[in-house]
Amino acid sequence: MSPTVLGPTVDEQTRCIHYRTALDIVAIRFACCGDYYPCHRCHEQAADHPSRPWPPEAGDERAVLCGSCREELTIAQYVASTHCPACGAAFNPRCALHHPMYFELPA
Repeated sequence: MSPTVLGPTVDEQTRCIHYRTALDIVAIRFACCGDYYPCHRCHEQAADHPSRPWPPEAGDERAVLCGSCREELTIAQYVASTHCPACGAAFNPRCALHHPMYFELPA
């Protein structure tokens, strides 16, 4: 069963009111609550608590959902990829600008 994605999603591929280009197809499971949201802004709007990033040692944590095939990726898989390793769908390369909000990456 595919995880539920919370927040103001606009389609089945996890796009939201904030990010909805053809490449915006991932949702992030937030370390603070364990819930999936399409983006940090959705979490801010819908959650009743502040977000916090996954710690550096959480690279094996399944915390990214591909909106195309619904595969749950590890943090390490996601940050090393430009496409979903399961279905080949392209990810938005500009999402890397937000990685520090979601993940404390190892040095």
